[in-house]
Amino acid sequence: MSDAPATVDRLDWARARGVGALAEKMGFEWVELTLDRAVGRMPVEGNTQPVGLFHGGAYCVLGESLGSMHANLHAGPGRLAVGIDINATHTRSATSGFVTGVCTPIHLGRTLTVHEIVVSDDQGRRCSTVRITNMIRDLPRE
Repeated sequence: MSDAPATVDRLDWARARGVGALAEKMGFEWVELTLDRAVGRMPVEGNTQPVGLFHGGAYCVLGESLGSMHANLHAGPGRLAVGIDINATHTRSATSGFVTGVCTPIHLGRTLTVHEIVVSDDQGRRCSTVRITNMIRDLPRE
C-alpha cells in the first residue's frame, strides 16, 4: 500500500515530503501519521482574521494537508492523490494557542478517498469539521 513500512517511518516519510509552501508558512506541524489516521497542528497566531479568530481558510489548509497526505500514503508508490472537493463547517472560534486536526478515513478506494478532519482547540473543543475527497491517479511513466 505504501513505501513507508513502520509508523515512525511514515511520519519521517511525511516530513521528508513536506506539506507544501502554504502549510509550511502557516506553521503546520506533523504529530502522527499511521494507516488509520493523520494528526497535525497549526498555531492560531499568524493565521487569524482581522477580528482575531482563526481563519476559516486556515481550517481548510490544515484539513487538506492532513487528508491529502493520508490519501497519498494510501495510494502507494507510483500513484498520486489530489484533492477534488473540500468543505468545512466551523462550530467554534479558536483565538489562541494551537488547533489540532485529527484526520480519519471515511472511504479508502482504488480511485477515490474521503476523509473527515476534526479540528479542536487546546481545550479539546471541536472548532471545525472538514471533509476532503481525493482522486487517485497513476503517475505518468517515464
